[in-house]
Amino acid sequence: MTTHVHTPAPPLSPADRSRLGRRAQVLAALSVTYNVVEAVVAVAAGLVAGSVALVGFGLDSTVEISSGLIILWQFRHVVPESRERQALRLMAVSFFALAAFVGFESIRSLLTGADPEPSSVGIALAVASLLVMPLLSWAQRRTGRALGSEAVVADSTQTLLCTYLSAVLLVGLVLNATLGWSWADPVAGLVIAVVAAVEGRDAWRGEACCPPGPTRPTDGSDGTGDRDGGACCAD
Repeated sequence: MTTHVHTPAPPLSPADRSRLGRRAQVLAALSVTYNVVEAVVAVAAGLVAGSVALVGFGLDSTVEISSGLIILWQFRHVVPESRERQALRLMAVSFFALAAFVGFESIRSLLTGADPEPSSVGIALAVASLLVMPLLSWAQRRTGRALGSEAVVADSTQTLLCTYLSAVLLVGLVLNATLGWSWADPVAGLVIAVVAAVEGRDAWRGEACCPPGPTRPTDGSDGTGDRDGGACCAD
């Protein structure tokens, strides 16, 4: 059996850390801006169509907004690493809120047998999110790993979950519009809720970047992980 060992990255220079910190803020700001637009469009279209899925998707965007704001709050500090644990805990809470909301709305939709009207605006919005969110999540994850920041990596996971929800929404809206299968979206939504809950648990434990297990310190610390890059796994 082959054992794969991750070699810790060399410590970042102050200039590199500052540059990556600015990039993390720009990406968070882009995420917040996009999700504000997404939330307004989705909720408005959902109310018009009577679609629980669309309204739920729009409200999920507000969770994404909070995630981006947490990152901006963290990196406004002179020493962002000092806010890492707080940011990660706040991120976990947003994951749990997302899981609770999506799970509740999915179950309620299944029990009530909601039958929304077709929504071309909702379908277009879901397609747009499927194109934008994976790229944004990839950029956030690379930046978070380079910084050794579990909070930034958790934010990228939050963005990736939005991609999954976009796919779920698209499938649900298309099936409802073409076949009248209004139950397809809430069933898939339950799966997303479980994934979000697991991600929230991992973020709370500080496992947003690497799986649990000892990390080899690179700075003579107590082995809790090197914030200069050793705490996060390489691609």
